[in-house]
Amino acid sequence: MARTCFGPFLYTYIYTTKKMKQYAWITGGSRGIGFATVKEFLSNGWHVVVLTRNTAPLNPLVEQFGSSLDVVPFDLLDVDSCELPKLPVDVLIHNAGALVNKPASEMRLSDLNYCYGVNVFGPYMLTQKLLGQFTEKAHVVAISSIGGVQGSVKFPGLTAYSSSKGAINTLMECFHAEFEADEQWSFNTLALGAVQTEMLDEAFPGFKAPLSPEELSPFIYGFATSAGRVMRGKIIPVSMSTP
Repeated sequence: MARTCFGPFLYTYIYTTKKMKQYAWITGGSRGIGFATVKEFLSNGWHVVVLTRNTAPLNPLVEQFGSSLDVVPFDLLDVDSCELPKLPVDVLIHNAGALVNKPASEMRLSDLNYCYGVNVFGPYMLTQKLLGQFTEKAHVVAISSIGGVQGSVKFPGLTAYSSSKGAINTLMECFHAEFEADEQWSFNTLALGAVQTEMLDEAFPGFKAPLSPEELSPFIYGFATSAGRVMRGKIIPVSMSTP
């Protein structure tokens, strides 16, 4: 139903007839922080739209939560090739991320295009594509890294990753400035420290993080569903350790 071609008419019908239902969109929800956050929203009664390249890990959640979960094959490197459901956006979480761990002297343009494509350009174009579906007080949250915050500790090999996270931090501030005069939307960033994920293993093999995705996801849920009412255009460090 949500993917038919009736466009604005169908969207108006869905929003007016199901206005009590809340909709969260999450990128990269097939593993780690994204997967745990998807479960958190579903457990709290939200309808969740997951945009991810790898849909198979979400099959058990589809079986468990049924029509409350839409899993959409999606590539942040080619946003325009993906058809998106015509559903409201109350919360949009830019969670998907890419990491290249390579010395700066060996970095190729293709590495930079990949890292920035997933971490910056994709979120930019996805946000733009969904603007027409934002609800009155939609909240956009970028999951970034403490490594992208100016003045934080930086590490060799992570020039592309950390600089791209710095870019998404600033992008959320820019979106706030772009829309604050005319809209009630909120744009904020969570700059995370070490969380035990596959990406952390790629960056720091053998390092043991103090937090698991399951421990962090309730905080992300709470921030995404409430912080938009009290802050806008902010970069919030969330870190127990660095890395």
